[in-house]
Amino acid sequence: MAKYRMATLFSGAGGLDTAFEESKNFDLVFANDVLSAPAESYSKNFSHKIVDASEFGKGTRLPAYVVGDVTRIDFSPIGKVDCMIGGPPCQDFSITRGGKRSGINPASNVKKKAEVSRGRLYMEYVRAVKSAEPRFFAFENVPGLMSANGGLAYETIVSDFASHGYKILFKGIANATKVGVPQTRRRLIILGARNGAVEKLPDIEERVQDILNGAGSLVSKYPICAMEALEGKTVPELADRYGKVMKQYEGVEDETKTDDAKRWKKNVWDNLTFNAVDDYLTANGIKKTDDAEVKKAFEEHRKILEQLGYYGMDVRGRKFEDGSNDVPNEASSVTERMKRIPPGMNHLAVAGTEWNVKAMMSNIYRRTDPLRPAFTVMAYGGGGTWSYHYERERSILTNRERARLQTFPDSYMFAGNRSQVRAQIGEAVPAQLGRKIAEIATLVLEQ
Repeated sequence: MAKYRMATLFSGAGGLDTAFEESKNFDLVFANDVLSAPAESYSKNFSHKIVDASEFGKGTRLPAYVVGDVTRIDFSPIGKVDCMIGGPPCQDFSITRGGKRSGINPASNVKKKAEVSRGRLYMEYVRAVKSAEPRFFAFENVPGLMSANGGLAYETIVSDFASHGYKILFKGIANATKVGVPQTRRRLIILGARNGAVEKLPDIEERVQDILNGAGSLVSKYPICAMEALEGKTVPELADRYGKVMKQYEGVEDETKTDDAKRWKKNVWDNLTFNAVDDYLTANGIKKTDDAEVKKAFEEHRKILEQLGYYGMDVRGRKFEDGSNDVPNEASSVTERMKRIPPGMNHLAVAGTEWNVKAMMSNIYRRTDPLRPAFTVMAYGGGGTWSYHYERERSILTNRERARLQTFPDSYMFAGNRSQVRAQIGEAVPAQLGRKIAEIATLVLEQ
């Protein structure tokens, strides 16, 4: 039987929750989101009853997933919990919005930092913390929150948690790649323990820092790459496959003759050895000094792939009952454009050609590099933001492939249309990063 009662807010499809549930230490009693599609996904996987926010508390039995405006939810029926996690919607803080972040705006007639307008959703998370009094909480958001309003938003949030009786164990950016996520993804993490809960752990801040930085693991230096995650084998085992994939791009620069394509030819193609391990090291900027260390690193990769349930399970061509691995039909203009964009490159590889696309951002039509962590999986965006496969004959990644890059278990089934599922996956905290947070939570709660 699970030891600790746990509630989540702004839960989405449950990337973080998945990691806590897997540990068998946590009883997930409450979850919440404003949208119904992620609630359906969550219910499929955790068996929570879906309840409208206006009905919660009227005889509702837990566990429940409450759908609706969080400001309307009475948290008292949840009771006290041991652990609370959540990430309020981050659009106000995201640095991808062209400098238009609003963050937490100072009141127009007030200059003191302590006196600010706090009409933001994070305050609903604080309200839930006050009601349920968890011994441990985890708050996650985008890195841009740290600089919103010149750092005022971040300072205010940290101060609010501390003022409600919590010792802050960690406040900073976690690089998910360092703990085995096959994707470039950085998240702001704030972790806290109720005052007095960690007195027996005088070195807790250092231990938390080490866990989130992947200390003691070679994966922090040798990241798991996209090809390993999608095809379920380590780089040395993918040697033949890697060579076939890359040789498809021979001469691609001659088809476009753009400056970016020529640079790719000079800086990447001309330096390929087609030895998978050597090219992996080069692609990730790792200087080979110790063959034994490299071998040990890939042994760690194998263990993580096994833990994720991916080892020996190539996702290509597999059918899933939720349709998440179905390859979508695409316009020929997109597929033909992508055939001219080599791995690791974006729309600039075809700039000024017949495959040109008007774009200002670097995340448009980016093709995944097989031997590096994938680009950040995005939740929203128009044409060109879906993430693209490393195979030349493939274009858009399937939602299941995106879920693997977010380290969801293959057993996790999604509900909703393709765009809704995309959003659920892109908005999630990678489950593998969640496992590290669950490890920290367990460490704290066992005291």
